[in-house]
Amino acid sequence: MATTQEVLDLYSKYVIGNYRRLPLVAVRGQGAHIWDADGKRYIDLFAGWAVTGVGHCHPRLVEAIARQAATLMYMPNTWHTEPQARLAEWIAATGFGGKTFFCNSGAEASEAAIKLARIHASAAGKGRYKLITFENGFHGRTFAAITATAQPKYQEGFRPLVPGFMYAPLNDLAEVERLVDEETCAIMVEPIQGEGGVNVAQPEFLKGLRDLCDHRGMLLVFDEVQTGVGRCGTWWGYQVSGVVPDIMTAAKQLGGGTAIGAMCAGPAVADRLVPGTHASTFGGNPLAAAAGCAVFEIIRDENLLENARQMGDYLRRRMLELKQETPVISEVRGAGLMVGVELAQNGADLVNWCLERGLYVNCTHDTVLRLMPPLNITRDVLDEALAILAEGVRAMRPAGK
Repeated sequence: MATTQEVLDLYSKYVIGNYRRLPLVAVRGQGAHIWDADGKRYIDLFAGWAVTGVGHCHPRLVEAIARQAATLMYMPNTWHTEPQARLAEWIAATGFGGKTFFCNSGAEASEAAIKLARIHASAAGKGRYKLITFENGFHGRTFAAITATAQPKYQEGFRPLVPGFMYAPLNDLAEVERLVDEETCAIMVEPIQGEGGVNVAQPEFLKGLRDLCDHRGMLLVFDEVQTGVGRCGTWWGYQVSGVVPDIMTAAKQLGGGTAIGAMCAGPAVADRLVPGTHASTFGGNPLAAAAGCAVFEIIRDENLLENARQMGDYLRRRMLELKQETPVISEVRGAGLMVGVELAQNGADLVNWCLERGLYVNCTHDTVLRLMPPLNITRDVLDEALAILAEGVRAMRPAGK
């Protein structure tokens, strides 16, 4: 096996440096733990942007992938395959019904949703093409997706962007109503903004969006790339509020670590995507689809929605208790095992401090700790991680002191 430095040297020579990478080489993962090339163990409270939702290398997931790999790994979408059909059935059964288009990532799912919203409006003869999205949202890094992402830092250097997008503050229904015009075809929102800082869309706001869309003949699109497949303690993030979208997207933990994305829509909307309007060479391939089916089965059989609710409640309670001890924490928010801890100062040093002590956490928007452990994390492992995190927070010097 190569040493850490040997791998880093290979990256420096051959891999484009478009990521800020840790000076570490991951070699193994199991459950909520990762090991590096030097044998050091880390507790993973991030799950790779919520990708490893059932933990690293869950035995049933590994078995499903190996079994499918030995049978059929790829077929073009001119054929039918059972794993893709079964995964679409899972998405429909756990959500609002409907039909699913498969792709390979969250960004691709966003692109598909945007195209579907526009072609639906076009087919209805309404001449609509505009979409409203929300400040601090994130929908991916392809061109329409970064345009939908109302964060200038992701758009720098890539202008001109795709026309037809308007931005509103999250939870500001009056501003959304002001932006809607006769050319608006859809509103696209995350039930909880992940990259934007774990900002929760309030239930009454989402209901207002639903009513507005119904009244003005627009589609409501939920980006469930981070919130879906159990992350919020429900199968889908929209189920926390009870507000049902017309279209939803999924990716991240849908494949448990395999590359997959999905867009689901009610039949009346979904059927606008006829042959020739959209496609994906690898979308819904048997290997990724079999992995997705295994993820749903694991969550169901191991009662992981309930575990996500219980461990999420416990995690937020512990963070709120820590907030009472120190002014370094200003707010705790989220749902299920998607928890944001707002710090009163930059959290980069805290992230590094934790990493040195074997805890992997993430800080987004400079000041928001984003904690998204696997849905099957145990109380013992969570306690071990929180002990490290609490020690780090208590050691932080409040800003200005």
